[in-house]
Amino acid sequence: MTDAAASRGPGSIFKILHSLEFRMFCLALALAVILSFSSPVFLTERNIFNILDQSVVVGIVAVGMTFVILIGGIDLSVGAVFGLTGIILAQLLQTMPISAAIPIAVLSGAAIGLFSGVLIALIGLAPFVVTLGVMAIGRSLSFIFSGQRSISGLPPELENIVYSSLLGIPANVLFLIVLYLSAWGYLTYTKGGRTIYAVGSNREAARAAGLSVATYSVLPYVVSSALASVAVTFSLAQVMSADPMAGSGLELDAIAAVVIGGASLYGGRGSIIGTLMGVLIMVMIRNGLNLMGVSPFWQGTAIGSIIIIALLAERLITWRSTRT
Repeated sequence: MTDAAASRGPGSIFKILHSLEFRMFCLALALAVILSFSSPVFLTERNIFNILDQSVVVGIVAVGMTFVILIGGIDLSVGAVFGLTGIILAQLLQTMPISAAIPIAVLSGAAIGLFSGVLIALIGLAPFVVTLGVMAIGRSLSFIFSGQRSISGLPPELENIVYSSLLGIPANVLFLIVLYLSAWGYLTYTKGGRTIYAVGSNREAARAAGLSVATYSVLPYVVSSALASVAVTFSLAQVMSADPMAGSGLELDAIAAVVIGGASLYGGRGSIIGTLMGVLIMVMIRNGLNLMGVSPFWQGTAIGSIIIIALLAERLITWRSTRT
């Protein structure tokens, strides 16, 4: 047994060192070193917690986007769902306790995802078109429900879900860690997680194998929209107001994080750890550019360029794998 374990050891280490997650970790580490030379403030304790705090909203939404992209889909509606359910939550908080308002808002988001998933998976409409339409509807309803204005006057207790801490870790960061561990465990060790990968890799083969393709084609959209609603809860707790335009561009950030993390837009390839690295890389770039005084207008160019480079790298990797 000892000899067998020893023989497996080097192979396991080799596999880890050549894994996508390890490469992304090295890239994130190299980026942190570069940015630390660019700004002496970057590696301070305060700024590190600032980076983690900035990672929460996009990090939560990126988990749901990972599920969607793994099945070969896309969800352009998460930003609008974020804004709409934020307005819904703010209005609910005017008349009911936090413990009731938040679940209702999250269920509202899940219902929107279910609507999109059914149209895509069961009726066969294109994910891009459906979620684009839902995005337009969501933005419109946000303005209608809010009366074209921001909603403030939220209960002060709402701040506790962000500013309370456990062992020195802020509650929102702790939630993000637990969420990623849970999503990683689900995708790695459960039948549902393996089914999601199978559906993204080859839908017809998954159906022929007796897997529940319809269910696991709808589920990722439900998860994606529900997590957008969870993310807006943390956002509201920080700014203590709801804006109908909240979440604009959030879908781009979430997709960017997943793609930078190595997921294939064709489905079947990617990991939740890669997504986490993608989130951290993207947030570190924005944070570093802010510290260096770079205009916010140029930051969009930087993120867009990274997305294109990541897609080119993915295409190169795919081409090389088909040649070998």
